[in-house]
Amino acid sequence: MSYNKVVPALVKSSSDNIKRICLFHGRFRSTVASTQRDEVEGGKEKQVDECTVVKAVQADLIIQPKNTTDAQTQKIEIDFDNTHEAYKSKDNIELLRSLLVFKLCTFDFLVDKNKELMDLSKKVFGQRLFERLMKMTFYGQFVAGEDHNSIKPLIHKNQAFGVGSVLDYSVEEDLTQEEAEKKEMEQHYVSCCFLTLGVDHREKKYKAHRQFGDRRGGVVSARTYFYADEAKCDNQMETFLNCIKASGGASVDGFSAIKMTALGRPQFLLQFSEVLVKWRRFFNLLAAQQGKSGMDALEQKLELEQLKESLTQLGVGNKDDIENWFTGEKLGPSGTIDLLDWNSLINDRTSISNLLVIPNVETGQLEPLLRKFTVEEEKQMKRMLQRVDVLAKHAVENGVRLMVDAEQTYFQPAISRLTLEMQRIFNREKPIIFNTYQCYLKEAYDNVSVDMELSRREGWYFGAKLVRGAYMYQERSRAEEIGYEDPINPDYEATNRMYHKCLEFVLEEINHNRKANVMVASHNEDTVKFTLEKMNQMGLSPTENKVYFGQLLGMCDQISFPLGQAGFPVYKYVPYGPVNEVIPYLSRRALENRGFMKGSQRERSLLWKELKRRLLNGQILYKPVY
Repeated sequence: MSYNKVVPALVKSSSDNIKRICLFHGRFRSTVASTQRDEVEGGKEKQVDECTVVKAVQADLIIQPKNTTDAQTQKIEIDFDNTHEAYKSKDNIELLRSLLVFKLCTFDFLVDKNKELMDLSKKVFGQRLFERLMKMTFYGQFVAGEDHNSIKPLIHKNQAFGVGSVLDYSVEEDLTQEEAEKKEMEQHYVSCCFLTLGVDHREKKYKAHRQFGDRRGGVVSARTYFYADEAKCDNQMETFLNCIKASGGASVDGFSAIKMTALGRPQFLLQFSEVLVKWRRFFNLLAAQQGKSGMDALEQKLELEQLKESLTQLGVGNKDDIENWFTGEKLGPSGTIDLLDWNSLINDRTSISNLLVIPNVETGQLEPLLRKFTVEEEKQMKRMLQRVDVLAKHAVENGVRLMVDAEQTYFQPAISRLTLEMQRIFNREKPIIFNTYQCYLKEAYDNVSVDMELSRREGWYFGAKLVRGAYMYQERSRAEEIGYEDPINPDYEATNRMYHKCLEFVLEEINHNRKANVMVASHNEDTVKFTLEKMNQMGLSPTENKVYFGQLLGMCDQISFPLGQAGFPVYKYVPYGPVNEVIPYLSRRALENRGFMKGSQRERSLLWKELKRRLLNGQILYKPVY
């Protein structure tokens, strides 16, 4: 069964929404041109997402709606040096804990051996005393509690100080590297045994490689799931469902986070991603033939007659098939075709899809774009789509917004496409589903602009979370060793420019039609100030709830709480789970904090400043009032 037949295969026994989650959808004509790409300059590489050392300044923000004319505008002043506002939700014990944990994160030996030291502590002190020590230190700093009931006090306290929650059940498998590699290679090997084309045309990037079988390598700020079987995927879906219910029960405007690799066999995501990437690359090849290379994705509009002639000459199909392919109401009257039109050409109605071959840019040979699926692979894809649909429905029922986390570039095209299909269904009336865009990627702006344009044409709410990225070191190492182009921007400054470019693009869309929404998920103070300045210039009000801010629990409170108390929608990613089962998460938090704690004294200096202020004012027993 070919990729283009995925949806028809699901129709017989799937729900109405599953029928609608088609991997290739109908097309619409372009009406808005995107802005031109900025040039990338050189610079020095840094940690991807850190609390930068900057002198805090006041940021004025207009809170009057943009449509108000000839009216006095009220401004909010955000002072990120105001420790009283930043830490008023914390008692003195919590401030001391933060200082202790952040200081410990600066010692290389403790961080490098953190798991071994935690295992040793458990043996020496026993389980009960170990858990108490963890709750007094790392667990208490970065984890909200053990279950959805124990986390409610912290969630309600944060809400009282203007900070919402993105719940994330952070239990992870504690696998050795050998166990992780074995699991990863086994699930890929089984799938590869089902190849029916005779010749393997798969690209190196979209194959499993044992040296990178442990996908946790070099990743300190993202959770990793390994496939075992379909029953385990069902269990992980139940975990996400419980998290959604907990989020709905704990707050009225919460988020919940999910990962696609937890919901099915990653091999499917690899294969589907390769199809999407090859198809887009073929479009770029045809654009180059028409002298339109180097342009932004949506500015490349191919002349239809010339395109038909090129496809015939390349041998991708006979003349009659190609002629039928581009007829009817599919293209509209303009006589051109853009990337969104092109993406929608492969669907269950076009007979040419079953025979489609495309040129390999490297070899110049024609290769089949699609391959046949086995019956078992068909079932696995169907179950994955069903799980996604169940989660989205529960999010709607519980009044929770769903954030789909970004993952590695060899999975991401498929993840983004499946997320987009959910957005088409569930974001009709308000933003429920949010896709995540990693701005350390060279193609980040193209991805944001293409998805935004699709939302414009089809009239649904665009929801985006912008992050710098979690997989930089692994992605670079894998690209270099296996031999494909590095997908990452050349340096930290280029990533900053990409982040701000994508952010400004979404803000402009919000300014024009109020149907886009964005979460600025960053610990970078400069980026937050950039956002406030743009909102000020555009007259975007925080009360419209179109622009959100997000940081991890236990980190960068000097950003989160002043924003929340000034009326901005700001959220903490709130992990929870039993002490023993979140140790892998805590291990990654220690590794992540080492990077920017050694390079920045800002957060620790602010904590000391507030602690001294309280002591001088006689607030030795300070307790938050809410």
